Formats: sequence, structure tokens, C-alpha cells
Amino acid sequence: MTAPPDRPARSRITLSRPRKTVRIHLSDGRIYQGPVGTPLLDFIDAAYTEPEAAIVGALVDGELRELSYPVVRDCDVQPVDTYSADGLRIYQRSLTFVMIVAARELFPEGRLYVDHSVTLGGFYCQVEGRPPFTEGELEAIAGRMREILAADEPIYKERLPLQEAIDLFASQGYEDKVRLFTGREGGAVTVYTLRGVRDYFYGHMLPHTGRLGEFSLEHYGPGFILRIQIRKHIYPLDSHRQYPKLMGVFREYGRWLGILGIEDVGSMNEAIESGQAQRAVLVSEALHEKRISEIAQAILARGTVRLVLIAGPSSSGKTTFANRLAIQLMASERRPFPLGLDDYFVDRELTPRDEHGEYDFESLGAVNVRLFNEQLAALLAGQRVQIPRFDFPTGRSLPGPEVQLDGDAILLIEGIHGLNPELIYQIPEEQVFRVYVSALTQLNLDHHNRIPTTDNRLLRRIVRDQRYRSISATETIRRWQGVRRGEERNIFPYQENADVMFNSALVYELSVLKPLAEPLLLQVPHGAPESVEARRLLSFLRWLKPCDGSLVPENSILREFIGGSVLRDFRW
Repeated sequence: MTAPPDRPARSRITLSRPRKTVRIHLSDGRIYQGPVGTPLLDFIDAAYTEPEAAIVGALVDGELRELSYPVVRDCDVQPVDTYSADGLRIYQRSLTFVMIVAARELFPEGRLYVDHSVTLGGFYCQVEGRPPFTEGELEAIAGRMREILAADEPIYKERLPLQEAIDLFASQGYEDKVRLFTGREGGAVTVYTLRGVRDYFYGHMLPHTGRLGEFSLEHYGPGFILRIQIRKHIYPLDSHRQYPKLMGVFREYGRWLGILGIEDVGSMNEAIESGQAQRAVLVSEALHEKRISEIAQAILARGTVRLVLIAGPSSSGKTTFANRLAIQLMASERRPFPLGLDDYFVDRELTPRDEHGEYDFESLGAVNVRLFNEQLAALLAGQRVQIPRFDFPTGRSLPGPEVQLDGDAILLIEGIHGLNPELIYQIPEEQVFRVYVSALTQLNLDHHNRIPTTDNRLLRRIVRDQRYRSISATETIRRWQGVRRGEERNIFPYQENADVMFNSALVYELSVLKPLAEPLLLQVPHGAPESVEARRLLSFLRWLKPCDGSLVPENSILREFIGGSVLRDFRW
């Protein structure tokens, strides 16, 4: 039997008074001390005098905090800079507030709307209540913004009871915020103030404007683009600057919202509560079907098309879109034929590696492009071809079935490289039709708080991964950054190469995803690196009223993620 350890001598234990200082422990081992209640900002500035990227927040014991956060106990601190997605959001949000204040001071008759993103570093904005801003007026707003930044103006934060916040924004004519807050149950609302302007923003904010840097306001009629310029970010912020087709899709979605009579999350919540959810579902799905039919007719109208390439980022609904497009082509008496780009992967040992030495399966070099082109040309010439079959467990390319196209059949190929001009080089361009598919939501919380399209896709993927792949939300979030890097490298730079774009977002879908995603996000362990993102998504979902998933049609793109799709095992 083991004897108990010796008890320490009582003389070692003394009565202590509360310390008047706190310490922060940094990941590199450094420890800084300051008075209790010292803002996090002071510790960060003392510890990081020349950071590579602007530090705009910090993780305090695993919780994302603003730089204004008072440190009242010893804690572990990890700085959050603009290189990260969380840091970029804080920076964007703060600069957007400065823009809103500057525009309001110079042109108080106008009401500024932040419509949607155009790249990671830019937002498309419009003004209502007055004519669109001229280039000269945008220069004036930019000048006032720079004055506010140079003055290092404070951004104050306060928590208001819900009803008080509703009364505040009702008095200012912010009907969008009133709708949003009215649908919320209890609690308080965070309101920020800059130069006397009070506004609600979803997420953290900088405590002063002086930490913000370069930007530009670019005229893009009828609105303009706020373009953010920072030194370093995890994804390229300027990978594509010209996007007329993408902008056209967002404007189309805006028209769809007008048809539905749904302007923002608040009005979607009202539709659900008033029993109008089914109408929103049916009309949204009809608009999708109409657009898919139009794409099929555009393919047929060209007359020479034999090959349709479908590409888009993760969780865009490409598989269901391809099935529904095939059905539309069949209804027009044209036979579609599926060909899987994944079957043309090279053997595992020939796969290129990324900067970390890992296999880069999303690189074009992972595809046997030469064989792919040779077999495409042979198939379109009417020849019989033995296509490969890639065996994923062994990582080997094996012989597959022999196939031959019937008459004027159209090949449909889905894959991430479909818009890359280097994928197809032996097929005449007049025979090729390219489709870009993505969930490009324009349904925002309110006029100043947009919902990132990546959040929509991530929620889709979390629900689908658990349902069909038994992958936890923790693992999906962990992999998401790598997925996003691949998209920025292999998909987004080529999106304007598409002949047409299809927006797979559905106005009601976040309300359907809410009750499915929330329990999965709640299972992310507290303290895990992924818990910060899980809590952010949970906080966002609380603004939404749940919608009954049984209203979703069996052929809906959303069914690809929530289950119950009649097209899951559909064969052309």
C-alpha cells in the first residue's frame, strides 16, 4: 500500500490579498503583466511592435475577443491578425462602419446598402434615397474616411436591451434592423457608435479607426465597390478584378428576392411565422427550374455543342444541377452522357505535392489531361473508347468500361477544373459549353450585415458530411480552410470563363439548415481550434427562424445536403 505524500508544512501557506495585476501568456512563451482591467489592446501593442499583418483581435483562452476586452484574470492569448479569416472579418466590418459614417456625414439624404462581396477583399454597395454616387462623390467619401482613420477615432461598444434597440433603430428609419430584432427572443443587442452614429454589426469590431489602412472606392454602376487593401491574407484578395458575369448573377438573385417579396433575414422570418414559407419554397424552386431550362436551351441553341463542363466550389450542388440539366436536355430529345473527371486521376505516386509535401489532389497536375483530351476527341468522333476507372482505396488508375456516344449525344462532365482553359485543348471551342455553379446568396441579415456565401456552403457541407459520410462538424470545419485554398487556386480565377452561371442558393435554405446544423455545431468540443468557428456560426443561426424541411421538393438542390433527394441514384 502506497503511503500518502508528505503534507506541506503549514508555514508555506499564507493568507494572500487579491493581486492588482494580471498576466497574459503568449504561445511563444512570453509573459506580460499589467493592472487588472487593462484592455487587451495594450498588451498586444507591447508584445507585437512590428507585426507582419495588422492584429485586430485575439483568442483569450480559446475565445475570440475584441482588442477592447478588459483582461481581469491570468489567461492564454493568441493574436488574431488579418492573415486569418476571423481577422479579415473584423477589419472589413470596421472599415465598412467608417464608410457608412463618412457617407452619412457628407450625404445624409442617402441610405447605404452593403449588397454582396465581389472578391475576398471587396464589397459591392449601393445607395438609396438619392441618385447613385458619382466618381467625384466617391472621392469625397474616401477622403472623409481617410480623415476618420487619421484621427484614430474611438469606436464605442454598448449592450442595449432588445426593445431599446428596436426603438432606437425604428427612430432612425432602419426598418431592416427592426424586422431582424423583432424576430429575436429576449436578450440584448450590441450597438457600436462612431462619431455619434449608432449602428448594429454582427461580429467583433476594432476599438479605434487608426488600425485601419489602405482601401479604395471604385465606381461600378449603379453602385460602387469598397476594396480593402491589406498586406497579407491566407487567401489571395485580388485574384480576380473583372467579374461582369458574376455581378449579373447577383443582380438576378436580387430580382428573385423582389419576386418573392423577401428583402432580408427579418422578412424571411416574417414569411415563416405568417405561414408563407411554402410559397417561398415553391417560387424559389420554380425560379431554379426556369433557369436550368434556360441554360439547357442556350446549350441547344448553339447547335454545335457536344461537351458541357460544369464547375464550381465545394457544396454548390453541382451533382444535382447536372442531373436536372440532363433531364432538361432529355426533355428536348438530346441524350446526355456523363463522364467523370475524377476517373482521370493519375496514379497516387504521380500526384503533385503542395507546399507542405502533401498530395495535392485539387491540382490540374493530378489529372491525366493528355489521356482525357485524347478520349474526348475519340468519343466525339463516334469511336468506341475504354475509359479509365480510378480506384480511390488503392490510388490506382484501372481499366474501366468501354463506351460509345449515340449520335448527337452531349457529354456532361462535372469537375473543379471545368473552367480552366488548360483542361481542354483538343476540342474545338464551338463544341464546348461551360457552366459555373455556386451558392451566391444575397439574402443578408440587414442592409449593413451581409451573409458570406462561404457560410452558406459551409453549413451545407456540415449537414451533408454528417448525413452521408459520418464526418463530424469539427472535422468539416478543420478541413474547410484547405478546401477554400483549393477553390481560390483552381476555381475562382477562372469563373468568368463560364458561358453561363447558375446560382444554386435558395432564399429559404438557411432556415431549413438551421435545425439540422445547430446540434452538429454544438458537438464541437469547447476549447478545440474549430470551436471559434462553430460558435460564430451558431451565433449567426440564432437570427433565423427554423423552416420545416418537409416543404423542400425531392428534386431540390438542397436535398443533396439534407437528404431525401430523388436524384441521388438517378442514372441518365
